[in-house]
Amino acid sequence: MARPDSLKQTLPGLTRFVSHFWPYMRKYKGLMAGSMMALLAQVVLRILEPWPLKFIFDRVLVPQQAPEIVAPNALDPLTVLTLSAVALVVITGLRALVSYLSTVGFAIIGNRVLTEVREDLYRHLQSLSLSFHNRSRGGDLTVRVISDVGMLKEVTVTALMPMVGNILVLVTMAGVMFWLNWRLALVSIAIMPLFWLRSVNLSRKIQTVSRRQRKLEGDAASTAAESIGAIKVIQALSLQNKFADVFASDNNKSLNEGVQAKRLEASLERSVDVLIAIATALVLWYGARLVLANQLTPGDLLVFITYLKTAFKPVRDFAKYTGRIAKASAAGDRVLDIFNEEPEVRDLPGAIEAPPLRGAVQFRDVTFAYEQGQSVLENIDFDVKPGQQVALVGASGHGKSTLASLLLRLYDPNWGCVIIDGHDIRRYTVESLRNQISVVLQDNILFAASLRENIAYGVPDATPEAIEDAARLANAHDFIQKLPEGYDTLVGERGVTLSGGQRQRIAIARAAIRESPILILDEPTTGLDEENEQAVNEALTRLARGRTTFVIAHDLTFATRADLILYIEGGRLVESGSHAELLEAAGRYATLYRLQAKTHQSAFEVHDGEIHALVS
Repeated sequence: MARPDSLKQTLPGLTRFVSHFWPYMRKYKGLMAGSMMALLAQVVLRILEPWPLKFIFDRVLVPQQAPEIVAPNALDPLTVLTLSAVALVVITGLRALVSYLSTVGFAIIGNRVLTEVREDLYRHLQSLSLSFHNRSRGGDLTVRVISDVGMLKEVTVTALMPMVGNILVLVTMAGVMFWLNWRLALVSIAIMPLFWLRSVNLSRKIQTVSRRQRKLEGDAASTAAESIGAIKVIQALSLQNKFADVFASDNNKSLNEGVQAKRLEASLERSVDVLIAIATALVLWYGARLVLANQLTPGDLLVFITYLKTAFKPVRDFAKYTGRIAKASAAGDRVLDIFNEEPEVRDLPGAIEAPPLRGAVQFRDVTFAYEQGQSVLENIDFDVKPGQQVALVGASGHGKSTLASLLLRLYDPNWGCVIIDGHDIRRYTVESLRNQISVVLQDNILFAASLRENIAYGVPDATPEAIEDAARLANAHDFIQKLPEGYDTLVGERGVTLSGGQRQRIAIARAAIRESPILILDEPTTGLDEENEQAVNEALTRLARGRTTFVIAHDLTFATRADLILYIEGGRLVESGSHAELLEAAGRYATLYRLQAKTHQSAFEVHDGEIHALVS
């Protein structure tokens, strides 16, 4: 991404941000108009605020100093003093009221807009393809959703909107100052070019440093999320110190960048203080000479000094806000980078809702590669009839799970097509397709919720009876009933409070309640003890009945019961047929099956024609 070359780009690429966020803001045009009117009223009242003091000085305290300039008093000095004092209170009170209204109005807009942005960002992240998530770090994405959007929200309310008001005040006061005395006004703005150059230079550096800091914070968050999610493995391998060192390194680098950003911000603010002091001294020196020469009244000079002080408060705030907005710009870039990511798998134009599927599946010349030139699957062709059981066998890492992912449209083929019931699955919307495919994985994730909610995920209107029926089918009902709260028992994050067999049976119940015509089982019994494996196998047998089922497993017990076996090696379909047919063919499958049956091993792998046993 190109570095900003101007303050306009730094604050904060406004065109890019506004063009993206305007559809959100447009819904609040009425509130925005009211808030802007209150802001304009605040500007007018701030302009009027020093004028009662001018009347007190010129008509009450020192009227004799410039009698030819001050108009004849229509009122006696005491009345002028009283009215000016009352006017000062009224103007200040009204300004406070409209300032409150504009601040609250813009705060409501900013909070509502960026709350919607955060929700849409999260939804967009959920819709991005697995290839994006595979190359991204979860902790960094979490920082973008929570922290970066939070910074945008905070800065929009506390810096950007007030800065808009301050700019209006500055421009309006400059106009009044030129109207009062153009020579003195030129003196007062003589430092503006210096301020502008200083702000451009330092704000660009602040944004660069802030971008590095946000990235380091994302790295630290990713390390923390990764280590916490795998705490069991880390403790078992005594890796605590290693991960703590990595986290500390990222954290310290982030600290250094944060300190550098603060130094730059402080340097900008102090530079502005010095420039403001120079401008004030010049105005006092030249303005006093004009008063002594009777070319300016003391009240005019007081208005000038008040305006200068009031006008340069926005300038000082501008310096302070510039640092904060530069940080928000870095955060905003990270947010918009996510919005600009396009899902590789998405609904095509004209996609329709999938009708109730029968489950006839065909792969036609399917080729797929995660990275260009490195095919994982090549020229895969096969036909599956509705209700058939299909076993995908072969060595690990040779494309079996990828094939199942293509059926789910987690990826799209680079070449060829996947067909269900005679239609390319890209014809259907992604959601309607996946709603008719159930999945049971080797490591099923349960969520930090009740068992009832975990079973019913994906079927929001499931009845208690349907949930219990699914649990019975999965051999889970009995152990659930023995838990303290039954179906309302809360499980820990990722289901760590349950055993592996229990988690697997809950996952089977979750698949069963969907009543999908197509079922994918990805090594569902790996790592289970004999008792749990038997319970899970019984549940899987009931679950697969009447469904088109794809089973990925190294244990060829599943294959013996399958209607069709697909032996995949090196991304190619090298053998296909029933168990009996493949034994008669005496190929790779037959060799692997006989060796597995002979040695009673649970899994073997074949590499380049050689058999390699896996320890069960």
